[in-house]
Amino acid sequence: MTTPNRRELLQSLGTGGVAASAAGLLAAAPRDAASIRISGYEVVPLRVPMDIRVREAWQRSWFLQNRFQTHHEPVLVKLKTDSGLVGIGDSMMSPARTKTLAGKMVGRSPWEYLFDDSIRGLLVPVCDIVGQALGLPVSRLFARSPKKRIIQTWWSQCFKPELMASEAKLAESLGYRVHKVKARPWEDPIEQAEAICGAVSKDFRVWVDANAWWGSVGRTLYITERLKKLGNYFAIESPIRRELLEGYRQLKGKVGLDVTEHMPPDPMPYIREGLLDAIVVGFPMGRTLVQRALMAEVTGIPLWVEHSTRCGINQVFQAHQAAAFPGIEYTISVTHMLEDDFVAEPFEMREGFYEVPTKPGLGITLDEDAVDKYRVL
Repeated sequence: MTTPNRRELLQSLGTGGVAASAAGLLAAAPRDAASIRISGYEVVPLRVPMDIRVREAWQRSWFLQNRFQTHHEPVLVKLKTDSGLVGIGDSMMSPARTKTLAGKMVGRSPWEYLFDDSIRGLLVPVCDIVGQALGLPVSRLFARSPKKRIIQTWWSQCFKPELMASEAKLAESLGYRVHKVKARPWEDPIEQAEAICGAVSKDFRVWVDANAWWGSVGRTLYITERLKKLGNYFAIESPIRRELLEGYRQLKGKVGLDVTEHMPPDPMPYIREGLLDAIVVGFPMGRTLVQRALMAEVTGIPLWVEHSTRCGINQVFQAHQAAAFPGIEYTISVTHMLEDDFVAEPFEMREGFYEVPTKPGLGITLDEDAVDKYRVL
């Protein structure tokens, strides 16, 4: 059984022919794997609160951003096949939209949807099914020799300094070595940074995401000059609005930390002029992500990926993709901030790395007890 090589995938970049890689997998698949059809589905809306240790602070931060949300609401979908295989994932859509799309897939081959951006999170159970059918982990659907380990980051909303520090300390104790934190006007980012750096070892690395709240080049330089002195901070994300290209030109060479931004509609000016040291990407998670990951390899500007943030199932899928593509440097999720991630196997970090499952498909087990506990009736 062969999987795509770099030349095949790079050729797909300009032609939109990532589907050709799926066709190659299908052509080499055993007959019983190639002939499977989606025979049904189950959609289970879930509602899970934040972990008690951060619940009040997280809600406060969201409320101050006019986001009145108290829970995360994954939509579990099980895609069933006529061969008895079942794929699982968070659809990342409303239950109604999930049922509509899943219904249209019944009777069709899962191979038709491999790398398909239009089905959003339904891509996760599709890849789970195909991997199981081939006897390969999902990472092998994208690469012949994926990495064994990836770097997952801890994540914090904008909390008070003492909670930021305790979260960083907890993260380090659990094997994490990279922490993404949010900066907002109602907390002093320097006080937050001082608290974090006072609670962790010098090897623990932190990057701060301002989501454009710093507003100007001058304020960005004022803050980063102080962050640099603390030692643990290595990057800033979205210090100003990303369409302010001239502002990023003014920051070039002056920050002293890596500068990253969410994928602009047209990333080429940022790439050509060397304005970014990394690019953060979310959706889509199929063909488009493959193309962006390959672009990262070509340009040498890595991706920090955060398309699967609210469910442990999709978090593992994201890890498989990071293992497949050297252009993906970090993966980002918030499942450690939730009361449950719906996966039986713990997402363990060891000395800064997560070991990607090697069993067929996603290689994980759905925690049915957790599903029953948090399902919306």
